[in-house]
Amino acid sequence: MHIFIDNKSGAPIYDQIYTQIKNLIISGELAENDSLPSIRGLAKDLRISVVTTKRAYDELERQGFIYTLPAKGSFVAPKNTELLREENLKKIEDHIAEIKQLAASCGLGINDIIMMLTLGDE
Repeated sequence: MHIFIDNKSGAPIYDQIYTQIKNLIISGELAENDSLPSIRGLAKDLRISVVTTKRAYDELERQGFIYTLPAKGSFVAPKNTELLREENLKKIEDHIAEIKQLAASCGLGINDIIMMLTLGDE
């Protein structure tokens, strides 16, 4: 597992860790019950505070992406299909909002967008 911290990003470091691990889980790159690096180990590798790494892991656990076993470590939680569905619906909504903005700037209406969507199926 490779986590990249972008110091020029406006996102907090814990959020960058959270987002990248979450995306690895959603994409299937990290499978159910895969072990994650220890909080201390990841903090050392990234040269960041243990507190920052712990905050990312705590958020992942709170959101149901991972679970922690005392003295064993953190692991990828069994996939909650409803949670994954909600994540994907949110992504679709974000893309639709972007499509609406682009369409408006091009003078396209809803019928034009629908036609473009249906042409993609042919």
